[in-house]
Amino acid sequence: MTDIPLTGDFANGGVSFWYRQIGLPERRPALPGPRSYDVAIVGGGYTGLWTAYYLKKAEPGLRIAILEKEFAGFGASGRNGGWLSAEFAGSRKRHAKARGRQAMIDLQHAMFSSVDEVIEVTRQEGIDADIHKGGLIHVATNPAQRRRLRAELEDLRAWGYGEEDMRLLDRDEQRERVQVAGTLEAAYSPHCARIQPAKLAVGLAEAAARLGVDIFENTTVTAIRPRRDNAQAAAITTRGAVSADYVIRATEGFTASLAGQHRQWLPMNSSMIVTEPLPAEVWKHIGWQGNELLGDEAHAYIYAQRTADDRIAIGGRGVPYRYGSRTDVRGATQPQTVALLWRMLVKLFPAAADARIQHSWCGVLGVPRDWCSTVHLDHATGLGWAGGYVGSGVTTTNLAGRTLRDLVLRHDTELTALPWVGRQVRQWEPEPLRWTGVQLIYALFRAADRRENDHGTTTSPYARLANLISGR
Repeated sequence: MTDIPLTGDFANGGVSFWYRQIGLPERRPALPGPRSYDVAIVGGGYTGLWTAYYLKKAEPGLRIAILEKEFAGFGASGRNGGWLSAEFAGSRKRHAKARGRQAMIDLQHAMFSSVDEVIEVTRQEGIDADIHKGGLIHVATNPAQRRRLRAELEDLRAWGYGEEDMRLLDRDEQRERVQVAGTLEAAYSPHCARIQPAKLAVGLAEAAARLGVDIFENTTVTAIRPRRDNAQAAAITTRGAVSADYVIRATEGFTASLAGQHRQWLPMNSSMIVTEPLPAEVWKHIGWQGNELLGDEAHAYIYAQRTADDRIAIGGRGVPYRYGSRTDVRGATQPQTVALLWRMLVKLFPAAADARIQHSWCGVLGVPRDWCSTVHLDHATGLGWAGGYVGSGVTTTNLAGRTLRDLVLRHDTELTALPWVGRQVRQWEPEPLRWTGVQLIYALFRAADRRENDHGTTTSPYARLANLISGR
């Protein structure tokens, strides 16, 4: 850490840079006591906010409450990398088993349109979230990554991606778009936009509140109870029970904190750093004038964006998992993780080597045992949920919110027929198997990356073993 250029008390400051930039929102009142609603939503992140927003737009008379332990947008919704991307988590073959190959292709196209749907809602609601639809670039920086990138692109063709949806860049176009050191191959997709995550979360919460959604913050939900006998479903909080016809769980990486949900979704940790604003001279070397989002083909991959105020924000896995499904301490990041991300930044962008790191933070995302996102509503019990986005949640939450709207209102639509609806996934193993397994998986991924960077021309056996253990 001593060689890393840090500046100010923003370095390793915990709360995401996105909130440092705009200021933490003023907290809304807590739940005043037991209440009854038509729909109660546990979790005030993107999933909960989109679900409430679309339900209220469709049926203004619905009484809807969001119950949030901290403040709306506190979790991954206010800490993510700002990728409004059409990439979808999980195995396409696994999703296709549920309802057929065409259903998975339909799901992919629904993700394409969801990117534009988010952009359109922000326009309608006057939400300025620094959105710029510049697309997404994936770079390969060694022969193994290049072979993997080409294979993945070929596979995507069979799952609804046309040449207009993703294509390889020729050498000249790749260099013209962004100069990433060591790039051997790059692919481009237009289906991605940069966002400022906290601005989107705050704006979406305000839009839902304007529609009449009750958002209760500083309200901890400890358990969710299904409908039984003549009693409604309920969210049990430290401030009283909230009963409702439907209770929707939208807690993503914090799901393990609910009674009976400890092994449901694994809270995977991801971390980010952001530089100071870079001068024009540095950008002359890097390019990146199109503000594309940027990722690589490493197994322990990175994700990055050029921010609206000319910084580089870059993220990746640090400490991937904490024993017992614990989460981070309000976003505080370990020094070794900051060092790792800084080394990746300098490796990819040597021109930014002298830039000071102005902030670091982390957060958790939800990972199901099969690494596939899911959305579900059980009319018998009154319980529903969506999540397990495995880091692809900025766009997928919007699709989830619209799908949950249709499920709650009992509308059979194209969205409710998509193959991620109603999927049941087995739980994660108990400790210490869970912790041991995740540590082994990421140790193997890091070893695979080292091997491929040194002399590998094909995907390392270490990575294949890691994927086998993980169940991807």
